Amino acid sequence: MTDFRFIPVTPHPLLSPYVAKIWVFESAGRLPAQERKLIVPNANLKLTLTCRNGIAARVGNKTFLQRENELTLTGLIDTPVTLDPCEDAQTGTIIIEFNPLGAYRFFHLRFTEVKNEITDLDSLAGNGVVTLRSQLAETGDTSLKLQLLQNFLVKQLEQSGADPVYDHCIQRITAANGLVTVAQLEKETGYSARWLNRKFTEHLGTSPKGLAEIIRFKQFYQAYSMGIPSQKLKAHIYQYYYDQSHFLRAFKRFTGTTPTELQSSLNELSTRNFTS
Repeated sequence: MTDFRFIPVTPHPLLSPYVAKIWVFESAGRLPAQERKLIVPNANLKLTLTCRNGIAARVGNKTFLQRENELTLTGLIDTPVTLDPCEDAQTGTIIIEFNPLGAYRFFHLRFTEVKNEITDLDSLAGNGVVTLRSQLAETGDTSLKLQLLQNFLVKQLEQSGADPVYDHCIQRITAANGLVTVAQLEKETGYSARWLNRKFTEHLGTSPKGLAEIIRFKQFYQAYSMGIPSQKLKAHIYQYYYDQSHFLRAFKRFTGTTPTELQSSLNELSTRNFTS
């Protein structure tokens, strides 16, 4: 078994409402070939700095290569992802995960364009990122890299404003674990489903319904990844899904496999994606 560590980092207080978590991932090398390198969608967008070695990621049928010292943004993911270091060598990566409330406050772009994509941040955010990446490459100190990244995000935040209607909808969907319909959001906000869908695709990259589906599944996968057998979870399925087949379709969509097939191959790489 390859030795790897997840080191949590406390976000800057100004970032904490929008950043789900910050962590440093360190690995002695690749996971064994028989290990599943699965990352399941958790509704967070990710800013990734590959400090040492690179990361190869497969999102759906696309492969992305994140090279050493590269700064990338991963858009909203609604399909299973597999990850592995490019080389079987020491690997170090800093990951900042933005909750659905957060990414639009830091990056001014059309988020539909980065959905299920991993994109070099230079091409998305201009000269400021080029300078930041140069500063990051010049220091080998992880603490300083974290400070540079968070300072950059604080400056980005200072230049943005809140969207109260969108923020309300995100908070409602999250608080209800995905059990909110677009019709309910229409009634609460006074805006049409068409307007809400456009706002969500601009700020997040998916519709309110698409986000609710990920959040709803996340509740089950969190429990499942903690080792609770799927048989014990069946009693709660009907609270979130029409029937068992509806749940199994969602499970296959977001993990690429069935609960039985996945149970025996879960590892910390898969489960820590859902822990704070």
